[in-house]
Amino acid sequence: MARSKNAEREAREARTRLRRFTARQSVHEHQVGRRRRDNIFAIAGAVIVAVLATVTQVVYFEAGPGAPVPEPSPTASVDPTTGHNIGDIPDPSTAEGRTWTGSLKLNDITLGIELDGAKAPQAVAVFVQEVKDGYFPGKTCHRLTTGQTSLIQCGSLSGTGAGDPNFMFGPIENAPADSIYPAGTIAMARAGGAAYSQGHQFFIMLSDGTLPNDAAGGYTVFGTVTSGLDSVISQIADAGTKDGSADGQPAVPTTITDVTIK
Repeated sequence: MARSKNAEREAREARTRLRRFTARQSVHEHQVGRRRRDNIFAIAGAVIVAVLATVTQVVYFEAGPGAPVPEPSPTASVDPTTGHNIGDIPDPSTAEGRTWTGSLKLNDITLGIELDGAKAPQAVAVFVQEVKDGYFPGKTCHRLTTGQTSLIQCGSLSGTGAGDPNFMFGPIENAPADSIYPAGTIAMARAGGAAYSQGHQFFIMLSDGTLPNDAAGGYTVFGTVTSGLDSVISQIADAGTKDGSADGQPAVPTTITDVTIK
């Protein structure tokens, strides 16, 4: 009789332990399943975020640049060779929205020039002010290209072609939509890809040519040579560059000896 009661008690305890084990196992499996679902959701969320971030970058860079980075404000600078105060960037209104006429002398060659103050008011205002300040006489033409696109570039502060960090302006004005610059075009030089890196330097197209229209939007065309271009070609360009390359210093040393404008 005692053995029967003990057997029944042990059986009840075994059943109780089994129920508790089953309950604990059920809770454990539920927790494991929940953690798995949470992990799946977390991974999916991370993937979605990564995809959205990638798409945003692709759209951002392919659709175009964002807000423009503010350009450095130019400050007054002094020409170390002449002592002339170059001054701040003049207001575009000083170009008066009109055509300016004058002459540009390279060595002993006089070029007739016209500047378009209506289509390129900022560049013309700068050029006219620099003429008034006496900046150009004595400056060299440091660069000549003799390939399909032939041009001569002048006006560098140092004579090396380096830019003047204290004298920069923009924006690009009157750049041709087709990127074709006819012979006689007078345009502002600039650093690659930077619209607000124009300064003292300008170039004259010696032949019709195509120039790359990069992110900055081409080159500011602010004037035209009306006479004398053939003499520059025959007396300077035809001699080629100093080192015989298609892009380098002119073999014939070239200096701006005079500029007049009215």
